Amino acid sequence: MTATRSPWMNTDLDDFRDMARTFCEKELAPHQDRWMGQKQVDRDLWNKAGEVGLLCLSIPEEYGGGGGNFAHEAVLIEEQAASGDSCWGVALHNAIVAHYVLAYGTEEQKTSWLPRLASGEWVGAIAMTEPGTGSDLQNVQTKAVREGDHYVINGAKTFITNGGQTDFVIVVAKTDPTAGAGGISLFAVETARDGFRRGRILDKVGLKGQDTAELFFDDVRVPVGNLIGEAEGQGFVQLMQQLPQERLLIGITSVAAMEMALRETVRYTKDRSAFGREVFSFQNTRFTLAEAATEARVCRVFLDDCITKHLAGELDIPTVAMLKWWTSERAMRVIDECVQLHGGYGYMSEYKIARAWTDQRVQKIYGGTNEIMKEIISRTL
Repeated sequence: MTATRSPWMNTDLDDFRDMARTFCEKELAPHQDRWMGQKQVDRDLWNKAGEVGLLCLSIPEEYGGGGGNFAHEAVLIEEQAASGDSCWGVALHNAIVAHYVLAYGTEEQKTSWLPRLASGEWVGAIAMTEPGTGSDLQNVQTKAVREGDHYVINGAKTFITNGGQTDFVIVVAKTDPTAGAGGISLFAVETARDGFRRGRILDKVGLKGQDTAELFFDDVRVPVGNLIGEAEGQGFVQLMQQLPQERLLIGITSVAAMEMALRETVRYTKDRSAFGREVFSFQNTRFTLAEAATEARVCRVFLDDCITKHLAGELDIPTVAMLKWWTSERAMRVIDECVQLHGGYGYMSEYKIARAWTDQRVQKIYGGTNEIMKEIISRTL
């Protein structure tokens, strides 16, 4: 297949891609079955990644990060997908959790917390979703009540990526239950604190090796200095400002999965024979793959445009909502066609294509469902 070079790539990113690819092929690809069996990656993977500089890529060097930008995060996600890995929750750690601290943390918070995230000493998570609250973040029930120099946090969270291994959680909680969106605040909670406990590592349809978990906060006391932001009540605005980057990450994951599925299926159909001919030689196969290649190329062009805009600080919320729903829908369709072209082997979990099919489905749900994305878009029409 003819590959296109993304306009945001440069020689520095080419070198970084080589390093990221080597790491993913050596440290991720060989361990997929074991990680899926244990429902989480090995804890020392985070330390290895920290040692080679793959954590907090877009965090300034003064806080222990890589000093890069969002393009470095995008390259790592693409190489992770190309290796067939969906177990390691590094995108959330790097480009979401660390960036809440960078954007809204005090200097003391940044110098204390970010180096630990960059080294792999801490695994980061963010706790938004609750058993009764998904996309409607204004209605979270977790509460944080100030008592002197501490906040006391009580509540339950679910579907938390990296929840099984996390050492540092950003918690969405109500500080004023009467104020709606204005009563939401964000808190950093170190999981070694009394009252924090983990529930189940959840048994998902896909992303089997990712430690998506339930978290519980029972009278967890954190210092007032663990409030993220200058004052209470800023959490909802902070979430709305950061969610577009999360949705851009979903777009990258979707396009990378689509491109990986296409490569795998072209290779499979050229190696596999039926009725005395290679499967690729049948017109239905070639036309299906031609359609899939076109879908992938269109999505890639849209994604590259969004990444370019984001690097320039020009990516708006409706556009990234379009990207999130469009690429996650199209990826699901393309991967489903690729499964079909693999025949029975496409339904076997030992094949990358089968794992891609089950892993991709959730992209239409998290980061705000695709129905929420359409609602966001429709408000601008």
